[in-house]
Amino acid sequence: MKLIGNLLWFIFTGLLSSIAWFLLGILWCITIIGIPFGKQCFKMAKLVLFPFGKTVKTDFGKHPIANILWLVFGGLELCVGYLVVGVIWCITIVGIPFGKQCFKLASLSLIPFGASIS
Repeated sequence: MKLIGNLLWFIFTGLLSSIAWFLLGILWCITIIGIPFGKQCFKMAKLVLFPFGKTVKTDFGKHPIANILWLVFGGLELCVGYLVVGVIWCITIVGIPFGKQCFKLASLSLIPFGASIS
């Protein structure tokens, strides 16, 4: 199921989302100050390609200042976007596993600093 889920996710959502995260990471890395934020975007781009079978644990306390800056400069919008897409996926019974992946990515896009992916 994990292989089929990742393959379908890659086709319908993962590829475009990963490209968007990668381009956002490049934009963040243009400045020296934005490099840590760009690294988080690259981490998300890698996860978004094949999210099935991976768990995400967020920890706001590890880097609270970086997470607050992330929220101010786009994290909240990214989270809302993933929540909307997740709700759209969950409208159909077949799309519920994809909606769950969107909700997982929403939590990570809200607080990426200090998060662990396993």
